[in-house]
Amino acid sequence: MRKRSLAALAGTVTALALAAAGPASAAGAVLTTGSAGGTAVAVGDTLTAPLASGTTATFYSSATGTSGVKCTSSQFTAKVTANPTAPGTATESVTAHTFDSSTCTSNVTGVLGVNGITIDNLPYSATVASDGTLKVSPPSGSVVQATVKLRTLLGTVTCVYQAAGLTGKADNADSSITFTNQQFAKSSGSSLCFANGFFTAKYAPVTDAGVHVFVN
Repeated sequence: MRKRSLAALAGTVTALALAAAGPASAAGAVLTTGSAGGTAVAVGDTLTAPLASGTTATFYSSATGTSGVKCTSSQFTAKVTANPTAPGTATESVTAHTFDSSTCTSNVTGVLGVNGITIDNLPYSATVASDGTLKVSPPSGSVVQATVKLRTLLGTVTCVYQAAGLTGKADNADSSITFTNQQFAKSSGSSLCFANGFFTAKYAPVTDAGVHVFVN
């Protein structure tokens, strides 16, 4: 009898403890605002990010070189299309990726300036995984494409570069996304257009209506 009474008591105590604790907290979304584990970003929200303060977006002819084009003003805009429970993968539609050509310069021999940089074939699809990996992909049958217009003594030279996709990394420390040496190959253009373009840029902070976005 004593053994059965102790077992019953133990069961009662366990049940009371679970009742007091209440149900387990629901896991947060992959993308949140305000803090890691904060308010879930709503599907349909628009995220924006400028270049991180004091940095430049570069499009160099090699992964280790410094010859090419750099800009001090650029911004991307993306619409959230899915934001599941973490851990998981959120999806976005990249609707704009702009560069202010008035802030762009080039040190390529024979080039006097940059008349424009345009990202073509938008919108792109993007995925953001809980580990911070960001992947940007073009529409089916298309490519990620950048058109760079360079000003020369002979007029404007148009250089077109293409890539199958881009991979970046999100960092909650400053709500940033960084692309490092993402390689594009020249599709068309004169000899003044380098054969490959390596894109590097850090965008921060990523915000939703002015509030920092975090990856969980």
